[in-house]
Amino acid sequence: MLSCDICGETVTSEPDMKAHLLIVHMENEVICPFCKLSGVNYDEMCFHIETAHFEQNELERNLERVNTRQYETSDNREDNTLQCRMEINSSIHSAGASNHPKISAQSLPKDGTLNHKAFYSENLTESRKFLKSKEKQCDLSKIKGSIYETMYSPPDCPFCGKIEDCNQDMETHVKTKHANLLDTPLEDCDQPLYDCPMCGLICTNYHILQEHVDLHLEESSFGQGMDRVQCSKDLELAHQLQQEEDRKRSEESRQEMEEFQKLQRQYGLDNSGGYKQQQLRNMEKEVNRGRMHPSEFHRRKADMMESLAIGIDDGKTKTSGIIEALYRYYQNAATDVRHVWLSTAVDHFQSSFGDRGWGCGYRNFQMLLSSLLQNDAYGDCLKGMSVPCIPKIQSMIEDAWKEGFDPQGASQLNNKLQGTKAWIGACEVYTLLTSLRVKCHIIDFHKSTGPLGTHPRLFEWILKYYSSEREGSPKVVCTSKPPIYLQHQGHSRTVVGIEERKNRTLCLLIFDPGCPSQEMQKLLKQDMEASNLKQLRRFVGNLKHKQYQIVAVEGVLTSEEKVVSI
Repeated sequence: MLSCDICGETVTSEPDMKAHLLIVHMENEVICPFCKLSGVNYDEMCFHIETAHFEQNELERNLERVNTRQYETSDNREDNTLQCRMEINSSIHSAGASNHPKISAQSLPKDGTLNHKAFYSENLTESRKFLKSKEKQCDLSKIKGSIYETMYSPPDCPFCGKIEDCNQDMETHVKTKHANLLDTPLEDCDQPLYDCPMCGLICTNYHILQEHVDLHLEESSFGQGMDRVQCSKDLELAHQLQQEEDRKRSEESRQEMEEFQKLQRQYGLDNSGGYKQQQLRNMEKEVNRGRMHPSEFHRRKADMMESLAIGIDDGKTKTSGIIEALYRYYQNAATDVRHVWLSTAVDHFQSSFGDRGWGCGYRNFQMLLSSLLQNDAYGDCLKGMSVPCIPKIQSMIEDAWKEGFDPQGASQLNNKLQGTKAWIGACEVYTLLTSLRVKCHIIDFHKSTGPLGTHPRLFEWILKYYSSEREGSPKVVCTSKPPIYLQHQGHSRTVVGIEERKNRTLCLLIFDPGCPSQEMQKLLKQDMEASNLKQLRRFVGNLKHKQYQIVAVEGVLTSEEKVVSI
């Protein structure tokens, strides 16, 4: 049996004493076991018990010791003694812990201070009276003598039995020597302390610290393993995403390359040869199909080689005299036409085996140049020229690029036209004419100006170009204006005149390189019918492309103006 030196509580083992000290005297509020005084610290409570309840405290501890001795030496009187001791202890505790707090609370002064002396006398008197009555009932005269003999014995340690002079020394002894049992080690004790290098936890035992650190290491190892697993998953996902991105880029690159190659083929930049190669291949196909005799093949091949050598078109696809035939027709017929304006004389050039599908721009330039060559106003700048063949036109454009004309257009076509089937448009025609000192300009009709995507403003501009005064002029006017180069997406044509109908609508007269020479020659007949003009006429509702460009010739450039235009 172990007795608490602080409050006198009796327990049966050291773990119970440890729990009692921890719960009652360390975690809970300090309360006097005799009068239930609270609200003071531990040192003040010890002083209160030593002064106000000294006799009661010593009496209770000595009773415990006497009871222990009687229990060990008096076997015959064991039951009676034990019963008396329990009754005495119970009565003392009942008297000291139950009755006196009520009395103490009633006897406290108004200022809240405790009259220790009066309280001590009152408690002592009550204890003595109760003790005497119990001694008489149990016939314990020897117990009484033993109690008073041992009333003032010093306290001993409940763990090791060491005796100290006073309770304060005993408390210090328990906290310093048995701190491991209390789980409250003191900083100033001799026991070494160990700090965890990872979290700073203080341990009193090295083995406990080692186990604690091992837990940290296991947790860290587990976390690293999870991190490696997560890292592996992230790398796999990143690899999959990269593969998907590479696949998409590869697919996009393939599609872009296919589109680029398609455009190259469309615009004749696929390195499949130029005018000469295409002419020979198409004539060979005609021979194989039985449409051309081999002797005709060799004759045309010889004519082509001669034309390419001198750089002049062989004229096999040319039709001349159409403007004069139109003048006669409008003079004698076309009753539904109020006025008509025609350009200067111009020859029609049809696309041949060598340029079919890509040579419209070159053929329209031949038409425009054929008109300029028949116009004396341009004899100076075009002196000694003839209508060139397509390879020669390509060479002339390359020479203009070398002079500094249209560097952007040159770069788009890789500065090379000869030996290719590259298309040319309004910019290349303008460049070539300017290099020949022919004054011209490009007009852009970049959006429709009428209902249903039509371009009535284009018709009005061409009418203004050919006519100076519409009212009072004759029905048919052969102007001194050259034809107009007309470009839209994918094709180009040549405007050779304009009609004004009696209902005030306008109609363009157009030469198309795609029109066969046989059809154009029908216009040369004396008895030409109105149906033959169907292939030339284009009304406002017939031109519905999104954009149009025209190249209009206006005169001759001086050498200085040519340099400035570069």
